[in-house]
Amino acid sequence: MVLHVLSPGRTRARRVALAAIPLAALAFLAGCAGGGASADEAKPEASPTPFVTQNCGFTVTMDAPPTRIVTIKSTSTDMVAALGLADRIVGAAFLDGPLPESLYAEVTPPIMEGKLPSQEAVLALRPDLVFAGWESNFTAEGAGDRAELESLGIASYVSPAACRSADVPGPLTFDSLFGEITEAGELLGAQDAAADVIAQQREMLKGVTPSTAGLTAAWYSSGRETPYMGAGTGAPQMVMDALGLTNIFGDHAEAWLSVGWERVIEANPDVIVLVESPGNTIAAKIELLKADPVLSKLKAVQNDSFLTIPFAAGEAGVRTVPAVLDLAAQLQALGLEG
Repeated sequence: MVLHVLSPGRTRARRVALAAIPLAALAFLAGCAGGGASADEAKPEASPTPFVTQNCGFTVTMDAPPTRIVTIKSTSTDMVAALGLADRIVGAAFLDGPLPESLYAEVTPPIMEGKLPSQEAVLALRPDLVFAGWESNFTAEGAGDRAELESLGIASYVSPAACRSADVPGPLTFDSLFGEITEAGELLGAQDAAADVIAQQREMLKGVTPSTAGLTAAWYSSGRETPYMGAGTGAPQMVMDALGLTNIFGDHAEAWLSVGWERVIEANPDVIVLVESPGNTIAAKIELLKADPVLSKLKAVQNDSFLTIPFAAGEAGVRTVPAVLDLAAQLQALGLEG
């Protein structure tokens, strides 16, 4: 197992030029993460009783807050950092993009090489918690089976919005998202920090005015031959609702949907939300849309009516609300209201 720790300078050098969330919108996260606080100030709060919850059909029990955490995917890594505990991450893996400086200004966690870590690599870090963004991260070929990890004294937890085998959430709402932040605070012994994040994000949402122009939108995450689109129950739907956009696939009771391009062509959305990811960039998506003789005729493509978002902010987590503010500003800048 090899760990590669990125220096702050090298981390900055690797950041890509996304249509990034404004610093003002993310400023609250830096404060919640400590904003220069000492390690003592960021220590987990003592839990009077053990933490117990049902998580994707698995019972998670922790007698005390974790002090050595392995995170897999950006949503879990960012959640730990936003609650002021980035210094307790002993390994971060399978990240979906650069680490936002507002969350990691004081602490850059060790980044594990490759994508999904093996169980051997996880065990070598001696964690007391593995916090994953997807259920599929816990397999014999990946970070390890959850029951086996438990037998070794290692707790496991999946971001609840990503549960698919059991405890599948209903349509995502901001209240349910804030419930996830509350539970993460209880899991990590950072209840006060979680409450602060939620209070500030609720305040941020008050500054968002939904569009009243009756615009339709498609959320294009990945795929070339068969696009992967945001459907009616996940973070994309929740975000588009907040923006006043009608999701062309909002009537599908799924978080994400693989569809044929002909259905996008038939709907002819006014706006297309493009997701930036390491293997499927916004530039590549725009090139595809403009080069295709049929897709290039879509209203959104002809008018360059694109909204952009980093992959890590497009899944349910602490970066979702700041992303809403950023997308709202982008939408206003398109000038489609009248």
